[in-house]
Amino acid sequence: MTTRRANWLIWAGFVLTPIAFFSYIFFFSRFVVTRDVPWTAFLLFAAAAILLIGGLRRAFARESAYRGRIAGPILAIVSAGIMVLAVFGIYVGSRLPASPGAPRVGQNAPPFVMLDTNKRAVSLSDLLTAPVAGHAPKGVLLVFYRGYW
Repeated sequence: MTTRRANWLIWAGFVLTPIAFFSYIFFFSRFVVTRDVPWTAFLLFAAAAILLIGGLRRAFARESAYRGRIAGPILAIVSAGIMVLAVFGIYVGSRLPASPGAPRVGQNAPPFVMLDTNKRAVSLSDLLTAPVAGHAPKGVLLVFYRGYW
């Protein structure tokens, strides 16, 4: 009688999949080089997929003495679902909604009033008319930053 051994490839792939998913969310999304193109998560997902495929091949080998003919496909399907969810969230879920009322490139900004660093109200028209260092301003540079706070 042959002894049955655990299929460590399928389990390693299954454990690596949520590690890849959560490492992007909680760690790699903080850095520009890995936030815009999540190559680290994709590398970890690729490693997990290779382990899962190897584990499935081992589980369904003709003369396999490994356990997991039922657990293997279930773990692979759950892992694939996590990978699809991650790719969907990164590329589809993170898109900003359309803003038809937003000014276009080259268009004048609408008038607004906001607080400066000293908690004083400053309007766009004040900035365009106030002299700076004895010279009339030629324009105002508005910088919009999409932050993650």
